[in-house]
Amino acid sequence: MNKIVNVTALPDGFLDVAFADGRQGMFNVKPFMASDYFAVLKNQHYFNQVSLFFSGVGWPDGQDLSPDTISAHLFVKEVVAN
Repeated sequence: MNKIVNVTALPDGFLDVAFADGRQGMFNVKPFMASDYFAVLKNQHYFNQVSLFFSGVGWPDGQDLSPDTISAHLFVKEVVAN
């Protein structure tokens, strides 16, 4: 499993993420916001509180996304050679 090493909240439900293997890209969280559990992420102030959580990302009230989920739907912007 590839771990996320950096995450930044962007406007409109997107995250900018970087993986340990050098892949970087944007992840669209909006499809997940349709569920009751993730609906609070529609609040941009709360969404901006995203942080690293184990190998993935999470928010203060327990919403989290695994690196596998993010990797499967990542819009890759670059791969940095190690």
